[in-house]
Amino acid sequence: MLLPRSAYPHEMPATPTAIDPGTPTPFVDVLPIPPILRPDGLRPSPANSSLKIPYYRVTMREFVHQLHRDLKPTRLWGYGASVPGPTIQTTAGNPLLVEWVNDLPAKHFLPIDYRLHGAKGEPQVRAVVHVHGAKAPPESDGYPEDWYVPGKSATYYYPNAQEAAMLWYHDHAMGINRLNIYAGLFGLYLIHSDAEDALNLPRGKYEIPLTICDRMLDKTGQLLYPTSGKADAPWIPEFFGNVYLVNGKIMPFLNVEPRKYRFRLLNASNARQYLLSLSNKMPFHQIGSDQGLLSAPVELKRLFIVPAERADLIIDFEAFRGQHIILSDNTVPVMQFRVSNQASKDSSAMPHSLRPIQRTPEASAVKTRMLTLNEYDNDAGDTILMLLNATYWHQPVTENPVLDTTEIWNLINLTDDAHPIHLHLVRFQILDRRKFDKFSYSMHNTLRFTGPVVPPEPNEMGWKDTVRADPGMVTRIIAKFEGYSGRYVWHCHNLDHEDNEMMRPYEVVAKQPAKATQALAQPDWCIDGRLVTR
Repeated sequence: MLLPRSAYPHEMPATPTAIDPGTPTPFVDVLPIPPILRPDGLRPSPANSSLKIPYYRVTMREFVHQLHRDLKPTRLWGYGASVPGPTIQTTAGNPLLVEWVNDLPAKHFLPIDYRLHGAKGEPQVRAVVHVHGAKAPPESDGYPEDWYVPGKSATYYYPNAQEAAMLWYHDHAMGINRLNIYAGLFGLYLIHSDAEDALNLPRGKYEIPLTICDRMLDKTGQLLYPTSGKADAPWIPEFFGNVYLVNGKIMPFLNVEPRKYRFRLLNASNARQYLLSLSNKMPFHQIGSDQGLLSAPVELKRLFIVPAERADLIIDFEAFRGQHIILSDNTVPVMQFRVSNQASKDSSAMPHSLRPIQRTPEASAVKTRMLTLNEYDNDAGDTILMLLNATYWHQPVTENPVLDTTEIWNLINLTDDAHPIHLHLVRFQILDRRKFDKFSYSMHNTLRFTGPVVPPEPNEMGWKDTVRADPGMVTRIIAKFEGYSGRYVWHCHNLDHEDNEMMRPYEVVAKQPAKATQALAQPDWCIDGRLVTR
């Protein structure tokens, strides 16, 4: 139990009535494809001033967009006046610059909780961009406290010294990240490579991004973000919408030829996890995950994907001419594929082998960390705080891996939720998951396993940057901290959790720091009998 917490005497104004999710007619809008961003010229590289590299200028602005044929246009925020924003496309090893311009209004249109860390006393509207999955220098990573206000911009350098993968960019401003992304501040960042192109996978108009997210709309088609009902504490532990969007449209359709397609799928939801399948029970293949291709295709009939995860899929419609096939989350329709009756030539391939992936040996790890995922309730049983390792954002850094060394992180989930945990800068591999006795750990700090070791699923055996940490389980990952030294973050990618302290800085150091004793500030909260500074 966490004490004390101030009372919440003031009720929020009544929330407008949400639209009935059955109101929008399904499959009447064609699936839009985000435009490919074009460079605005060349600029000197920060790494080598004699080298000119592509420069892009992307503006965040407010606009209106029709999410469905039968609804009025919805007020949104986006990059380049679209949701998702334009796709940034490049090739591995080719660096680029992006100037991210904040041209948003001065006031937010969603409910800010000023009690959250990073929001109190700050401007309503502020933004900073993180390219999720990028191996970028710390000054270009989008550190949550590096936000800037309307009228300002920041230019970030992306070396792209990594393997081909579909990354994504989104807002990362501390305390309001969930609201900014919900408003529409996200887009795709696609890295290709010659090695991947040589596999002859479906490409061009047969390689299609699918960015899935849920939203809640009122009866006029405007965004709603539910609140706790307390005027001074509107934060809620998890947001779930009542309509599904794909590439910015509610339940769209896509005309496809009877041939293979490559779908680059992103779960861009705040909290919703999807269990996706096709209505005719046809199998499909996953060929890649967060950080690029798997070693071989994995046949699936259902795909489970949590927020911020990506899945690279091949669906072959050849045997289904004339059929209408629905992609569903459990039984809820997400979008529809309309397969043409006309024959189609298909020279693309789906190789039996995609690329070699060496498993990182556990013996290469120089350190193993025990890191808890924590949730705290008030006396009424309401969740009011989420922490990593029972530690607040502002407390001293406790994770300080040495550059070019490998570590094992044990994510000990003491909560009843599955948390998508994301590490900035690095890619990692999942080692295993295992059930443990939460009571024994909470009371005695003793890790007692109660179940067998569960290896990762075949489609989790590639390189990852986001991992599902299941409740009541220890999830082990292994990562090499390479690329850059400096300050980064790791956090839960349930955006409501992230905004309420479930995020911590970590420091990649060039050498082991000297040991020092640092006195804690005067504590003002007590968590499970342990003093924790605020």
